[in-house]
Amino acid sequence: MGFTLRAALDHTGPRSQVVVAELVPEVIEWNKGPLGEKAGNPMQDARALVREGDVAAIIRERKEAYDTILLDTDNGPEGLTQNDNRKLYSEAGIRAIHACLRPGGVLAVWSTHPNKPFSRRLGMGGFRVEEVQVPATGTKGTRHTLWFAKKLTEHPAGKSSRR
Repeated sequence: MGFTLRAALDHTGPRSQVVVAELVPEVIEWNKGPLGEKAGNPMQDARALVREGDVAAIIRERKEAYDTILLDTDNGPEGLTQNDNRKLYSEAGIRAIHACLRPGGVLAVWSTHPNKPFSRRLGMGGFRVEEVQVPATGTKGTRHTLWFAKKLTEHPAGKSSRR
């Protein structure tokens, strides 16, 4: 709803570009109005590029295109509301993300729940993985899971593997 975009822009330099893939056109429109105001109008920032479409398709477009990919898609690897999003968290999806990241790039994923198979797939997919549990709000109550996965080298199916 614009808050992640605002935070990303606040933590990047003046020559950076933050690309957002949004599947739902109405979300883009809402963020041009009152919702955008609540997040500090991040879509008005010249560094923001909002693309309507499937993030999986955008990831497959170019190799070594991004330093960081943030996935806040559905509810994470298992709590899916869009069946097509499963491909993001599959072995093929992880390979595509690995190829799309520049050397040393980082994938960050938000989820409502931990998912050990996803953590293993990331590790086997050429990433050094850190899984972190964080409070959803404040310091008590429901916890969410964040994965920070740093690209090590080529995908393990490739020629090299350095840890």
